Amino acid sequence: MTLHPTDSILIVDFGSQVTQLIARRVREAGVYSEIAPFNRADEAFARLQPKGIILSGGPSSVMWDDSPRAPQHFFDAGLPILAICYGQQTMAHQLGGRVAPSDNREFGRAYIDIIGESVLFDGLWHKGETHQVWMSHGDRVETLPEGFSVVAASEGAPYAVATDEMRRFFSLMFHPEVVHTPDGGKLLANFVRHVCGLPGDWTMAEYRQTKLADIRAQVGDGKVICGLSGGVDSAVAAVLIHEAIGHQLTCVFVDHGLMRQAEAEQVVSLFRNHYNIPLVHVDASDQFLGGLVGLDEPEAKRKLIGKTFIDIFEAEAAKIGGADFLAQGTLYPDVIESVSFTGGPSVTIKSHHNVGGLPERMNMQLVEPLRELFKDEVRALGRELGLPEAFVGRHPFPGPGLAIRIPGEVTKERCDILRKADAIYLEEIRNAGLYDAIWQAFAVLLPVKTVGVMGDYRTYDHVCALRAVTSTDGMTADIYPFDAAFLSRVATRIVNEVKGINRVVYDYTSKPPGTIEWE
Repeated sequence: MTLHPTDSILIVDFGSQVTQLIARRVREAGVYSEIAPFNRADEAFARLQPKGIILSGGPSSVMWDDSPRAPQHFFDAGLPILAICYGQQTMAHQLGGRVAPSDNREFGRAYIDIIGESVLFDGLWHKGETHQVWMSHGDRVETLPEGFSVVAASEGAPYAVATDEMRRFFSLMFHPEVVHTPDGGKLLANFVRHVCGLPGDWTMAEYRQTKLADIRAQVGDGKVICGLSGGVDSAVAAVLIHEAIGHQLTCVFVDHGLMRQAEAEQVVSLFRNHYNIPLVHVDASDQFLGGLVGLDEPEAKRKLIGKTFIDIFEAEAAKIGGADFLAQGTLYPDVIESVSFTGGPSVTIKSHHNVGGLPERMNMQLVEPLRELFKDEVRALGRELGLPEAFVGRHPFPGPGLAIRIPGEVTKERCDILRKADAIYLEEIRNAGLYDAIWQAFAVLLPVKTVGVMGDYRTYDHVCALRAVTSTDGMTADIYPFDAAFLSRVATRIVNEVKGINRVVYDYTSKPPGTIEWE
């Protein structure tokens, strides 16, 4: 990546569930940022040459022998450093301070008293004030390293904010990245703009021009094959790559029979007729559905679909005379969730993406122009590229499609039932003017049947579950609070109009960081 590396912030991840929110807040301040796990931070530092460093929180204790550390030379690099929660503790420990278990742990809302001044507070907080923050710590700093002064304290953290203004080292015991710290985004903006001296002028227009140059440099005279899925990610990637290299790009749209209603026709019309992008339309629904026969375990379905996609791409690449590159719409959350930063289970969360590279047998390299972007940033780039709002604003749709919205075995009959129910649900959401207020809404065909009464008859049919969530970055999700009248109207339509469903339920589950799909 060649995106103005000297105008960036490096975020060192120690395993916090909300590290990605730090990147979001920094980017909201108009500054480019990247996350690197602590054990890969040296590599990212050399590549980015950042103007500042942020150390994230994490679940470890610095008193453990094998707990993660920041590369020691970061503290000698002359760069501003902001250390958050565990980051504060490891910075204090590595610079000669002392960390110990707290007798007054703090988890949740807390209040800090401002008892000193700091450039971090410029235009925001002042000595003598009290402010709400969000704490999550069991340990705390007991002795500050030489050169540090306390500028804010809470009941459970005497060094809630401690700084070495001379060396531009700033440490917080609370989490400024979460919404529960009302002024947290402004604190982070102060750090990247005032302390690190970055102008805050990173825009999608700049990203577009940079990525066009990157694509041309990577591809040269080579041929690129891009897999369209019908979603916004692959659509934006395809249009961006086409702008960069023109007819060196061929798009392959594989209709796996698992798409939403009328979606295949929309994809073909947009790319073949509107953009005049070379497009190969492959109807492989029989191949995919045949392979899914007998599979009911989610990961087995994902792997079958992924393997079949790759097989088809290889075959189509051969037909067009061979391709040197495979383009796909991998996003930053895919990358974050597919890499186990601290040995956790995240390596399997996004297994349907080839974020770790392609199988060795494929003689192609990956082109992933959206790899550094969050979903809402992809939408902004799509608008910058002039994509129709119908595509840019479309709710996310997973690569495996309806296969992971049909728990249990996937059949054509079940897909057809779900497609109809899903279309009614989305139509009612649009009719109510709610589509753009919702991040993702979809129907799920549950692997259970229930006895119901329709008119004078008893029925034994499927249960349909409805889900709708709000989100900004696709990493966390809260339910959308439909009113009872709306849900009743949708349920009545689905039961009346979709043969095979006799009961509808609504999923009221919120999700912490991680996948927001239903499996």
